[in-house]
Amino acid sequence: MHKVEKVEPKKIPSKKSSQKNMDLSKGGIKKEYLKSEGVCKVSFRLPYSAAPDAKSVHIVGEFNNWAIHTNPMKRLKKGDYTITLELSPGREYQFRYLIDESKWENDHYADRYIRSPYGDCDNSVVAV
Repeated sequence: MHKVEKVEPKKIPSKKSSQKNMDLSKGGIKKEYLKSEGVCKVSFRLPYSAAPDAKSVHIVGEFNNWAIHTNPMKRLKKGDYTITLELSPGREYQFRYLIDESKWENDHYADRYIRSPYGDCDNSVVAV
């Protein structure tokens, strides 16, 4: 006879608290609202595991009119790529990562995903 172990469900933090205190070392999105400046500083991190052999990564989205060279991400010592953008609060922005100008990648920590009108894929969405 097999022994059945009871497994307690994991507590999932709310989106707001998990983003505010998120450990970006594994990738993800962190938001910091600056009321005095009327902006939200959004830090994006693409982990090394998502682009281990990348020579360049750019974040491309509605905030830069989908221009592929406007926002290059900085490579960190451990191989992750990061960038912080100031976005206007009160709206959502679709975006994706472009790796070596040839491979598109979504953010696994995006607030949600929206079907792209171009091809059979989804775009990541960040709400600020």
